[in-house]
Amino acid sequence: MKSSVVQGVSVAKGATQGDLRRTALTAFAPLVWGTTYVVITEMLPPGHPLFAGIMRALPAGLIALAFTRTLPRGIWWVKAAVLGVLNIGLLNALLFIAAERLPGGVAATLAAVQPLVVAALAVIVLHEQPSAWRIAWGVTGVVGVGFVVIGPNAALDLTGIAAGLGSAASMAFGLTLTKRWGRPAEASPTTFAGWQLTAGGLFLLPVTLLIEGPPPAIDLTAASGYLWLGLAGGLVAYVLWFRGIGALPVTSVAVLVLLSPLMAAVLGVIVLGQTLGPIQLVGFAICLAAIVAGQLPAPTRSHN
Repeated sequence: MKSSVVQGVSVAKGATQGDLRRTALTAFAPLVWGTTYVVITEMLPPGHPLFAGIMRALPAGLIALAFTRTLPRGIWWVKAAVLGVLNIGLLNALLFIAAERLPGGVAATLAAVQPLVVAALAVIVLHEQPSAWRIAWGVTGVVGVGFVVIGPNAALDLTGIAAGLGSAASMAFGLTLTKRWGRPAEASPTTFAGWQLTAGGLFLLPVTLLIEGPPPAIDLTAASGYLWLGLAGGLVAYVLWFRGIGALPVTSVAVLVLLSPLMAAVLGVIVLGQTLGPIQLVGFAICLAAIVAGQLPAPTRSHN
């Protein structure tokens, strides 16, 4: 009896350590995505944010396809295209429009509502029980991000607000459908990421040509920025992201997105010489608490 109890504790401990490792690897993606604003503003040619989205998606997707040499089969041609548009193509287009028309803080706060949309979709699409715990911490996370990044002179633009909310909805739908459809047996996480990166990049290609015209001249600094966006922010980040979606609860993964604006704020201090006041530091603590709590199961009530 004693040995079985010890064995059960060991299994539970191993499972917990495995979840922590998967969560940490999944968190790499939003942390890297949080570097995008600094890379775009400090390293890339101005006025071409959508081209940056292509450079993050399409080369990485083609590299993944060349490496794995596995294409979708049957209905997965359609599913991969839909997921690629939602998770990458449409998401990046709307996100960059919001970033162009809104202060970064306002855009980041709008994007932070994504965990709340996922919590609602988890009930509708995945047929999960509604969780007051997840919703409460999702709202807390939005408040925390708002404290960190919104300044007193934040301007509002209706088109930018619509784009920001649209990007959050696109990512939420993509995340939920990725969890609902799963991943076909023949597709590794790298293959799965490659399908979606390629589909998202191809979606962005005509949109970028229509809005921005020909690509800009690329010097060594810009080439380094595009390389970072494509390899770290594209290939590596999305492989780990989609692997995490398959292994972790969808609402837990959604809350990790709050790491992006926090990383952007940290880089603003380190790279751009910005400062964080007491309100921003409080917001940081609130947001981190929401992220940690979002990884924990809801507390159960005792029925004594």
